[in-house]
This record gives sequence, structure tokens and C-alpha cells, in this order.
Amino acid sequence: MALVLILAGVGLLTALNIGVALGRFDQYLLGVMTMAAINVILTASLNLINGFTGQFSIGHAGFMAIGAYTAAMLSLFAHWPFWLVLLAGAAAAGAAGLLIGLPTLRLRGDYLAIATLGFGEIIRVVILNIPVTGGPRGLPGIPNLTNFFVAEGVMVVTLVFIYNLVNSSHGRAFLAVREDEIAAETMGINTTAYKVIAFSIGAGFAGLAGSLFAHHLMFINPASFSFMKSIEILVMLVLGGLGSLTGSVVAAVGLTFLPEYLRQFSDYRMVLYSALLIVMMLTRPQGLFGKKELTDLLHFEGRGGLGHSRDQKLD
Repeated sequence: MALVLILAGVGLLTALNIGVALGRFDQYLLGVMTMAAINVILTASLNLINGFTGQFSIGHAGFMAIGAYTAAMLSLFAHWPFWLVLLAGAAAAGAAGLLIGLPTLRLRGDYLAIATLGFGEIIRVVILNIPVTGGPRGLPGIPNLTNFFVAEGVMVVTLVFIYNLVNSSHGRAFLAVREDEIAAETMGINTTAYKVIAFSIGAGFAGLAGSLFAHHLMFINPASFSFMKSIEILVMLVLGGLGSLTGSVVAAVGLTFLPEYLRQFSDYRMVLYSALLIVMMLTRPQGLFGKKELTDLLHFEGRGGLGHSRDQKLD
């Protein structure tokens, strides 16, 4: 069944790419599709922190901003190659995640959420007051180097990397920290180290998404990375399901396209959008997929019934 799903996914992406290459989509739709791929990267990277490691970070937009501004300034002022700019944006955000994670990830729950929220706002205010970033006026003239194929390729690499990481021995340590941090420490797992690693990797991918974002819109300013951007990413994560990469993909794509579709309802657009989210949370509080992947939902064991999820295999 897993092989069938992989082949179906590859077939769908191939058909989509052929359609894009043949010009079947207009520029507006291509732009929305590109943003959907960027949002998948952001949601999946936050899932590594919040979903798989059980932390509560709400400052993801801050790491996205670091990657976006690093990449944009390297493109504008240093004229680095695009691939190197992407790596630099990811590295800068990952390093920031490491520096922030070391002192703050000894905190738990609401305290950690407040600390990451503060970090995100500090980054935005610093960018707002540095002349080289353009301050509140923003940074225009960024080369248009991010297209759908680039964003899609980076999205696939991100998902494959996080999936393999979570299903490795290190991934089991992440899940152990999430399920019971005290028990994980008792078993000899360095919980602080694993939380910092997850935080840094998640931040790095957020910076990578920010780099793509900057070279897609060709203009960035501090307002693009406000607290509400962090909440938007968090909503996508919660809607898809904490601990489910499948849920991250479905929710990120759905919540990117839904507001665009609701534009036809004019002033009622955001009311309808909010109402749909409330209904979803009331009827499915664990998210669309919970902690399961699509393969978990469709795979039947020999005993009959649904197969065990990743979490049930932690013996």
C-alpha cells in the first residue's frame, strides 16, 4: 500500500509539473502554488519542533525573517549564486535557532512559548531599526529566482529529510522527549540536546523557506514576519495534526488556497475562513490526521483493523 501511495504521489507531481511546463496555469495560480510549497516547508519544519519533539514554539516567523533577509541581502549586495544564497539563509536561521535554543529550551510549556514569541518579536524589531535592511520601508529589488519548480523541489527535499530523520534512531529520541521527558532522561537520553537539535533543524528549514519567499515576492519588509505569520504557520500545523507530515502538507496547501478561493465573498472572506477553522477544531480537535501518516491510516495489519501509528511502535 505504501508503494502504491508513493507511486500515486509521484504521478500527481509529474502531471502537475507537466501542466506547469506546458503553461496550463496562469501566473496568479502559479504564484499561489509556489506559496503553498513554501508554506509546506514552514509547517513541516515547525512540526519537527512542536509535533515530533513536543515543544511549543510560536516564533517561527523570526527564523523565516532571518533566512529571508540574509538571502535577499546576499543576492542584492554580494551577488552570490542562488543555491548558495539558499544555503546561507538556512545556515543563518539554523545558527540563530541554536543560539536561542541553548538557553530557552530548558523551559517547558507556556514559558517556552513566551520565550519564542519574544524572540520572534525581537528579530522583527531589530530588522525594523537596521538601515541596511531598509527598516520599515522594506527591501525591494530582490531577484525573482523562486519559481514553482524550485519551491517544489526544496519542499520534497524537506519532507524526505524530516521523514527519514523522524524514522531514525534520533527520531525515536525526539518522540521519547515528546511523550515523557522525565522518562526519556531516566533512559539516558540527553533531552536538552535533542530539543536544541530539533529546534535548530526546524529553524534552518524555516530560514530556507524565508529565502524562497524573498526571491518569490521580490520585496520583503518586517510586517511580512509579524506575530500573525507565526500564528498562521501554527494554525496550519494544528489543523493538519501535530506529529503528522501528511497533515502538514494537506493543511498547508489547503489553508493557502482557501483564503484565495474565498476572495469571491469579499468582506465575508475572513469570517468564513475563521468559521471553517472553528468547525474543524470542534469536530476534529486532534487535527485532520492526528499523529498518523496516510500510510498508517490505509495499512492493515494481519490482525485486521488499522495499522499502528509511528507512536505505537515505540517499544
